[in-house]
Amino acid sequence: MSGHDHGHGVAETGHRGKLIVVFCLTFAVMVAEIIGSVLTGSLALLADAGHMFTDSAGLLIALIAASLALKPATLKRTWGYKRAEIVAAAGQAALLLGVGGFVIIEGIRRLLEPPEIAGSTMLWFGVIGLAGNAVGLIVLSSGRNHNFNMKAAFLEVLNDALGSVAVIAAAIIIAVTGWVQADAVVSLLIGVLIIPRTLKLLRDTVNVLMENAPAGLDLAKVREHILALPHVIGVHDLHASLVASGTPVLSAHVTVEDTCMTDGHAATILADLQRCVAEHFDVSIEHSTFQIEPAAHRDQESLPH
Repeated sequence: MSGHDHGHGVAETGHRGKLIVVFCLTFAVMVAEIIGSVLTGSLALLADAGHMFTDSAGLLIALIAASLALKPATLKRTWGYKRAEIVAAAGQAALLLGVGGFVIIEGIRRLLEPPEIAGSTMLWFGVIGLAGNAVGLIVLSSGRNHNFNMKAAFLEVLNDALGSVAVIAAAIIIAVTGWVQADAVVSLLIGVLIIPRTLKLLRDTVNVLMENAPAGLDLAKVREHILALPHVIGVHDLHASLVASGTPVLSAHVTVEDTCMTDGHAATILADLQRCVAEHFDVSIEHSTFQIEPAAHRDQESLPH
């Protein structure tokens, strides 16, 4: 027996439009910073351009995932392409880790062998980068908590903005003092900014792919609530996971008194179970599936639980 509420009402089309705008902005800034790096010899600009190249690829992946999420479910893909946004976010996180590692290694090398840097020209390209990032953040700000995909995109643009601020600071230091190692120091800072946020995003997406219980849902308490319902004498095969961000699911085998299967209590118990997991916890579970079993059925279970 099962109960599902399939009303999603998710404005995927609007989020896809935002991703298109931010992708175009990020790609344009990336091209500008590559040109700036060639003209100035700045690693910080090249690092930020490399970061934005990764972000452009990540945003393109996010855009594709957002488009796939609009496809309806089928008998073969019963959840449609909802998990595409999780896969996309995990891919973005992996790419960002690679960029962070490269920037840190190259930054250390340039600390030891600093090249000549054109600080004043570097400053202007840093300002261009920051302006583009600021517009991107404004576009994404309202949808950043919608799902992992939008969160990944927002974090990427935020990291870019912080990188642009660091580039501007390094350019000012070089122009005023002539200390060209500031470029390498800023490059290392950009790498340090990338890695911690990326590791958190990677952890969150891996948790979903591993079908771990949703954050904030204590299955021990769920079990207690189920066992506290009238006529319920046992619960096993209790599982909870996320299909995608915002779509938690739960299933369980619930053992009830034998008489419930004939006196009409089974239907009432099913409704109580669905209401319990949808209303009693911080994570509201609208997609729940319960197998109601009489106590006599326990002897017929063939699989270990």
